[in-house]
Amino acid sequence: MSIVLSIQRPTITKAFTTNSRRFVATASRFSSAFIATHHHNSNPAPPTAVLTTQYRHRHRHLSSLPMAEIDTMADIETAPITYPIEMTEDERYLFDLNGYIIIRNVLSPSEVAEANSMIDNHQTAMIERKEASLRNAVKGTAFYGSGPGRKDLGAVLEWGDDSKVFKSILAHPRLVPLFHGIMGKGYRLDHLPFVIAQDKGAEGFQLHGGTVDCTSGDYNPHLAYTCHNGFIRSALMGCNVMLTDHDAGFGGFCVVPGSHKSNFKMPPGMVDGEKYKEFIQQPATKAGDVVLFSEGTVHGAMAWTQEFQRRVCLYRFSPATNVYGRSYFTENGKWPAKMYEGMNDAERAVLEPPYANRLDRPEIMEDAKSVQISTRNDRKKQHDQELFGTKYF
Repeated sequence: MSIVLSIQRPTITKAFTTNSRRFVATASRFSSAFIATHHHNSNPAPPTAVLTTQYRHRHRHLSSLPMAEIDTMADIETAPITYPIEMTEDERYLFDLNGYIIIRNVLSPSEVAEANSMIDNHQTAMIERKEASLRNAVKGTAFYGSGPGRKDLGAVLEWGDDSKVFKSILAHPRLVPLFHGIMGKGYRLDHLPFVIAQDKGAEGFQLHGGTVDCTSGDYNPHLAYTCHNGFIRSALMGCNVMLTDHDAGFGGFCVVPGSHKSNFKMPPGMVDGEKYKEFIQQPATKAGDVVLFSEGTVHGAMAWTQEFQRRVCLYRFSPATNVYGRSYFTENGKWPAKMYEGMNDAERAVLEPPYANRLDRPEIMEDAKSVQISTRNDRKKQHDQELFGTKYF
């Protein structure tokens, strides 16, 4: 059994700013590596039904074209590629082992370029964390950098057409199987996503999180990771969409692998990167990769060392009945109205508030576009209507 889904990818149709030109070049190298990996991968497909979406690349790579030509032509077309529709055993093992996993090449080169172009369009709304009360690292420590504050950019799902790539992450066909495997069907957006940007020397973020809080040593049920009889659940999951390259030593997202299973708080100095540095890892990623991590895994960010601006879009998701954030109460008990514009059924399902699946919760199907309603029988709903005045208890 296989499911073939054709997805029209965005194309590069305009000139970008100086910042975005770097991202186009990065995306070109990413594209070459992706095509080579796809056509020469000897690993067999998992023994499950597959979701199919792929990019067919023309004879010339973007990196071989003049910028003016890239700006005016579509160089990536649609064609089929195999995606698993269930979290694979390898993915399950690696996530349980480390508390995070890197999913390569989730966004195409043109999507990376488009996302960065949209950030350029809205970058005047970036807010730098200048005040001491907003800083995420202690001055003079390894994570602090040379002084500049981190920059944050919100409302990424409220930009109308400019939000297309950012909205696609909510129910992306490559990510839905992992979302289901880590949080279960009916998973939901828990925090408002936002872009994190760091210029050269900008501070990172001291280590934080943990099923057992890395600073206090207290058990933290709101972030907890559990695995029982092969059943994984993360009470809150981070989703980092990498929009620039993060090579080894560049800085940015860092993690203490396996710390989601730790039973003790960290030794003094470790949360600031001053002690046991060898256990704090900065995963190497490329633009278009996605890092999924349990908030029960201790993580942070290193100071940025490169001349170009670091960019990543951070989402947080939770299981159907879990809740940490409260932005879904923003407008009439819902998320901000602009977020819903242009969404398909699957993307809208991720914006549902927290409640149990069997209370008519929409669950995303294997095609990552349609939904089915998980429900109780009509007689039970009728009984509750008669008893409570509503079919939901």
